[in-house]
Amino acid sequence: MIRSMTLLLGTFAMGISPASAQEVTFSSNATESCLASGKDAFACAGASAQACIDDTPGGYSTVGMGACLHREWEWWDERLNLSYGFALQHAKKFDVDNGGFSASQEEALREMQRAWITFRDRKCDYVRSHWGGGTGGGPASVECLMTETAQQTEFIEMMVTPG
Repeated sequence: MIRSMTLLLGTFAMGISPASAQEVTFSSNATESCLASGKDAFACAGASAQACIDDTPGGYSTVGMGACLHREWEWWDERLNLSYGFALQHAKKFDVDNGGFSASQEEALREMQRAWITFRDRKCDYVRSHWGGGTGGGPASVECLMTETAQQTEFIEMMVTPG
């Protein structure tokens, strides 16, 4: 519910109605290919949004860029939620296997993620503030949310991947 509300509010804050946010040519293929080539999330975040901007009529408009960036942010957010769920299961198992002899990994993970969400949101608010209320603030803010979410996804995936 919170995730859906945040995405919906982000869309409205950018001046994009949910209907127009859906009227873009988006595929995650460019980002997935970039990641498969061995590049990190920082290098790959935005690849699919850029392809969307290039392939969508009006994609280079503020609304078009914002909608494409928003769609990739949703893709990264979905991947983050899946990775976080897996990490949470891993942390719970660690806590049980460890028998309580150390701090709870599950609790630490939850607290870290809550703090990260606050940090991400404040950082992206700051990025938006540089536009002084101008129309570029929406896409800049969503690009920040997308990039930060991509990097957090990679961090969580690295923490639970052996080797």
